[in-house]
Amino acid sequence: EALGARPDLEEARSDVPPLPSQATGEYLSAPGEADDVIVRRLVDAAVMPDLLALETASALLEASGGDAAIIVLRSPGDDLRVLSSAGCDADAASALARSALRGGAYGGGELIVEGLGHERDEVRLGIVATPRPVGQVTTRRLRMIAAVARQGFALCGSREIAAQPAERAVLRSLDTILPGFVCASAAMSRVVEQIQRLQGNDLTVLVTGESGTGKELVARAIHLGSPRSAGMFLPYNCTTTTRELADSQLFGHRRGAFTGAVNDQAGLIRSAVGGSLFLDEIGDVPLEVQPKLLRFLEQGEIMPIGETRPLRVDVRVIAATNADLEQRVAEGKFREDLYYRLTVIRIHVPPLRERREEIPHLCALFLREACDRLGKPDVQLSAEALDLFSQHWWPGNVRQLRNEIQRAVALSMPGGLVGPEHLSPGFGAIESEAHARPLEASAPRLDRTLGSAVDQLERDMIKAALDRSAGNISETARLLGLTRRGLYLKMRRLGLEGRAPTVQ
Repeated sequence: EALGARPDLEEARSDVPPLPSQATGEYLSAPGEADDVIVRRLVDAAVMPDLLALETASALLEASGGDAAIIVLRSPGDDLRVLSSAGCDADAASALARSALRGGAYGGGELIVEGLGHERDEVRLGIVATPRPVGQVTTRRLRMIAAVARQGFALCGSREIAAQPAERAVLRSLDTILPGFVCASAAMSRVVEQIQRLQGNDLTVLVTGESGTGKELVARAIHLGSPRSAGMFLPYNCTTTTRELADSQLFGHRRGAFTGAVNDQAGLIRSAVGGSLFLDEIGDVPLEVQPKLLRFLEQGEIMPIGETRPLRVDVRVIAATNADLEQRVAEGKFREDLYYRLTVIRIHVPPLRERREEIPHLCALFLREACDRLGKPDVQLSAEALDLFSQHWWPGNVRQLRNEIQRAVALSMPGGLVGPEHLSPGFGAIESEAHARPLEASAPRLDRTLGSAVDQLERDMIKAALDRSAGNISETARLLGLTRRGLYLKMRRLGLEGRAPTVQ
């Protein structure tokens, strides 16, 4: 609706009957919910042309099941400029684009060209390289994506005119869950589905995930979708609190219960009555306080310090942790009965490296947020900076991405472009493979250089991932925590480019 592409989507759904697969004889379903996800991703990216080009290439590649997708600008003199590519590097993208525009062949497949509108006197084109000819359903899906992208590019053709409508389109698509909650990946779609299934109930929920992934945002979404949404959402961080302090802060105390207790204190649990209490880093709650917490969860009763009888309370608990609670139970640092009481329902928030397709959308959201906060209108991300963001490992996840963009905007000029020079020193220098698995606990070999050892490790991991995925490039990239483009670049550098797209 935001881009006016609903008629194209509905036509692609209703007018295309299921077609028999020539390979298996099975019937393939017409485009459905997957198209809604793709449209939402394109809408969310329609805040900047660079973001939309990146997302359009990814969508075309995903919908076609091809080897590569490229977005290019062609000048009146037939000069080509690659805006974005998925599945191949810049050199291969340029070669594929030139081959497509002169009617060249692509092995036993085809090169598909879709018009994506104009930018001044240049023509914007989407080119898809497929290993085999595509059917009618795929053709209609590609045309639907092109139609949405055309209107998206039209929205952001002029920065002054398009910035506000595009931003509103992004926020409209996110407000259905929670402002700032980006869902543009299969991994986060599963999280949203779990949140929606919890609507209307009052069960305890444990949210797990690495630091900075957005566990509190998920907890707030759970609260807002519950019957307690009109009540308070009260967060409490269990880290670095002593037993006495945690006991008093959570359960409250009576005046004179201990030295320094000069007034009655209700405590956070009673303050959250009728609403939700969010216990962040629940794995760090002191062991001595855990029995009282268990009774509160099981019986709905608390015993403030100095009180002589238990008090009934009506509070929902949502907890979160980045710790391995099973390991803490095994070590005797966390009560097993409390663990089972907390894990009635568990929602895992994946790290940012496992949902890289959301990085452009998060960049757009945080960029607008930083511009408004710092009073620097119209600062934009360069393609180079966006590419670095898309390839980075992000050990600090979404929180690190937001901080990096705020820093970059602070160092940039109003109306300027954020480039690699605005990013933190050494940003992007650490390869993601260094985090993919711990080094084996064996003595290091000193018969080769560190560089050759790292290359051999990368080569072995890529080969192993290719074997596990039966040569599927998308699955291989997912297993290694890379984008398809990043995987192709490494395969080329390491002499494993046999599976990369070739031009004939």
